[in-house]
Amino acid sequence: MKLIRFIKNKYFWVTLFFVAWLFFFDKNNFFDQWKQRQTLNKLEQEADYYKKGIEKNKKEKEELFSSEKNLEKFAREKYMMKKSDEDLIIIIDTTKKEVK
Repeated sequence: MKLIRFIKNKYFWVTLFFVAWLFFFDKNNFFDQWKQRQTLNKLEQEADYYKKGIEKNKKEKEELFSSEKNLEKFAREKYMMKKSDEDLIIIIDTTKKEVK
């Protein structure tokens, strides 16, 4: 008896309609919110990746400009520069993986 009375209640139907509207038909429905949350998580991960890259580059910059010897070392390692009376031999380590 109470169940029938509950189902006939107009407030029950209005509330049910409102919840259905919010979940499926509204501009900011549940599915769109879920997609936006996934996008936000992806962007936060990218931001962390770039922050780590910035910190790495700042550290390299400080090391590079600390002395003339470090500047020469950087040029030789990164840009394969050499003096006129030297031979350059490049050894590539294929087992080393870069951090992304």
